[in-house]
Amino acid sequence: MKYYIIIYFFVGIFQDFLLTLNWRYIAKHKIAPAVSMSFFVTITTMLVIYNIIAKLDEERSVVAIVIYAAGVAMGIFLGMKFKYGMDEEKK
Repeated sequence: MKYYIIIYFFVGIFQDFLLTLNWRYIAKHKIAPAVSMSFFVTITTMLVIYNIIAKLDEERSVVAIVIYAAGVAMGIFLGMKFKYGMDEEKK
């Protein structure tokens, strides 16, 4: 079984879920969550890029990038649907 495909898919979901939350926290002026999300997104992105470039051959790299992109799309969808911590402040 090609476990790396599943890993890239879920890492893509995780990364862009956090990235979408990061953008939403920035828009709501929530500094601490935005900073922490930015840190984790950057680490995740750099690890994935390094892994694809350094560890996979040419054929598997293309498949990994496509699967990773599918995970990224799913992560954005889930991040937009996520509601916890996004409530408007009561005045």
